Amino acid sequence: MTDPATPEFVDVLDELDVSLSRTTPESCADAVADAVTGEAVGVPLHDDLDLPEMVRTDPTNGDLESADTGVTPATFGIAETGSVYLKADRPGTEPISLYPYRHVAVLREADLVPDVPAAVDRVGPELRDGSSGIIATGPSATADMGELVVGAHGPGEVHVVLVEEASA
Repeated sequence: MTDPATPEFVDVLDELDVSLSRTTPESCADAVADAVTGEAVGVPLHDDLDLPEMVRTDPTNGDLESADTGVTPATFGIAETGSVYLKADRPGTEPISLYPYRHVAVLREADLVPDVPAAVDRVGPELRDGSSGIIATGPSATADMGELVVGAHGPGEVHVVLVEEASA
């Protein structure tokens, strides 16, 4: 069943030049494998979603530095901005999403919220209790020093694996 926020989220991802694949929980590992380029490091996904064996979930600093792709779970997505919220956590979601050139965010369709106020409502209590995270929107880009540079402060490519729930 498609979430009402999904069409807007998909359209905004396209505008941001973020690639997307849609999958089921059972096929998540295959979809992630298809989205990975080169060496990959990652953070374990939600309980019933698997990563392919090619993704190292215990990376050293050297592995993180040399990885081409970082794979992380997204806590939720914001339809109006095409953003994903990534928690700062012990397994290293933030650095794994930022250091490799390609970031693959795995997001459950059920975890889409329509807009920024809904996102603030969802994450506000955690932030007030001292948790932190990042709202990531598309590939990193800057024009601080003239021409547009992609990947200067984060990933140069972003891919979202949207996990759809099975139809009832």
